[in-house]
Amino acid sequence: MTDWSAGYVTDIGYTFGYYAELNPQRLALPLLAAGIVPPKVEAACELGFGQGMSINIHAAASTSVWWGTDFNPAQAGFAQELAAASGASARLFDQAFAEFCNRPDLPEFDFIGLHGIWSWISDENRAVIVDFVRRKLKVGGVLYISYNTQPGWAAIVPMRELLIAHSDALAAKGHGIVSRIDAALDFAEKLLATQPAYAAANPQVPQRIAKMKEQNRHYLAHEYFNRDWHPMSVAKMAEWLAPAKLRFAASAHYLDHVDAINLSEAQQALLDTIPDANFRQLVRDFCCNTQFRRDYWIKGVRHPTAFERLEALRAQRLILITPRDAVSLKVTGSRGEASLNEGVYQPILDRLASHKPMTLAQIEQELTPKGITFAQIVQAALILVGKGDAAIAQEESSVTRAKKACDRLNQHLMAKSRASNNFAYLASPVTGGGVTVPRFHQLFLLARQHGRKTAEEWARFAWDHLQALGQRLTKEGKALTTADENLSELTAQAQTFAERQLPILKALQIA
Repeated sequence: MTDWSAGYVTDIGYTFGYYAELNPQRLALPLLAAGIVPPKVEAACELGFGQGMSINIHAAASTSVWWGTDFNPAQAGFAQELAAASGASARLFDQAFAEFCNRPDLPEFDFIGLHGIWSWISDENRAVIVDFVRRKLKVGGVLYISYNTQPGWAAIVPMRELLIAHSDALAAKGHGIVSRIDAALDFAEKLLATQPAYAAANPQVPQRIAKMKEQNRHYLAHEYFNRDWHPMSVAKMAEWLAPAKLRFAASAHYLDHVDAINLSEAQQALLDTIPDANFRQLVRDFCCNTQFRRDYWIKGVRHPTAFERLEALRAQRLILITPRDAVSLKVTGSRGEASLNEGVYQPILDRLASHKPMTLAQIEQELTPKGITFAQIVQAALILVGKGDAAIAQEESSVTRAKKACDRLNQHLMAKSRASNNFAYLASPVTGGGVTVPRFHQLFLLARQHGRKTAEEWARFAWDHLQALGQRLTKEGKALTTADENLSELTAQAQTFAERQLPILKALQIA
């Protein structure tokens, strides 16, 4: 009997997450900051799209044509449901990589993305993917790939093997993956309580196990309990991708581009002496004890002239997606928390406070008289987007073209949120990507669509749905039992939503 799962966990679905790094709209700023010409993305592909939230949001919110596959038919079926609802240009399949990557109807792609796949598949499937990228990624095209890496995972590798061994050897036969995970974590805690020498040499491991016990079991199943699980150094990744003619371009994690929050002056000086890009990244991972990499690799790196680079950077559009007074002037990097320069960030945030997109050139024009340089504005853009306070905005023509598909997809997702809190993201035609919108906020948006005008009416609309399902709110860890208590809490949340989140969702053309 053929094992179509190839050792990958399939008896529990993947989470309904959204991953912004898969949004091609985010390519240009970090690539230009690194002095590299970004591609124009007209055709894109995601391999292993899980439940399909990211690929469907990106297909609906952009003008790109998307292709993708996920070998789990239940997940592919849900993704196809979303694609049908939006009517966006997304061709989604439930084929294994070897089957999908050899389809004769595939176009060449400007962008290929893999998030949370590479570390959890076999070498055979990795070879299939590399060959696919070699054949189907256009010259100048970008591969986005995320993966567990060393040295950050070095200490936990033996513990992961222990968890798997317990699940295979001692877990009750016939029990599902969730009970096997719980049993394995309980055993790990018992072992650590005996103070083994391994824990003394690796003091972060007990903290990791404690954190795992609090995490979503669907996530843990796919993160730790697959047959294949291989943290890989960036040097080894370069070896794998060499046959596809790929070269490391830049990190897709925006905060990685700010050395001051990640590296000491001595570390920066050491890295500056290393001419080889791959080796420099490897050394950097030792400096930062990197656990997870999010990389852009490019086929045929081209460098713009200084004028072209600055012109393209100045054309980048930035939009604030957090209430102005909620933006913290703190940022956390590998070296811990750092304070941002108020003299630079306050004026930039003041310009963005209307939640209307502004080009970096417009910000520069207004702030140059205040002594703020363009280099400081670019770094601020990287940090604000990296923190999740701002987003890169599309050109207006793309916003207009994407609006209807976003509306259809969002309507479908909000309808599902009436009964579930699984779907915490909606599509914005402004950013070309997803925005976090919790379940109750989605219910408030639905209430507005149904003609409810006040916060009290939105709260009643939400409560009617919760009450019909026998659901109650919790506050400070305690369940609210009466209708009055639930309505009071929902009304307070609706009032806050009206004042703080709704204006932003309107600016993002979600509301």
